[in-house]
Amino acid sequence: MNGARCALNELLRESLMAQTARVTGPVAFRQGDGANLTIRLGPVEVQATASDVTLSWADGETRGSAAMPLSDFRRYVAQGLIDYEAVDR
Repeated sequence: MNGARCALNELLRESLMAQTARVTGPVAFRQGDGANLTIRLGPVEVQATASDVTLSWADGETRGSAAMPLSDFRRYVAQGLIDYEAVDR
């Protein structure tokens, strides 16, 4: 997991530029006060700030995005559900 932690730190340092990662397992987010929704598996664009992360993706003609607290994003990376190292940059 050390490599994932280093990759996450690199992502946060480069937060002004969108990075690419891969969702490899169930990653949930909440839109407003609604129910949790799951991001589809596959590549996502990651934009990080000091407090939150936005994941964006395209699925054919459909585009989606989800904002989540940085702590949730870190948990998903630590659990291996988001793989920042999986996609060539």
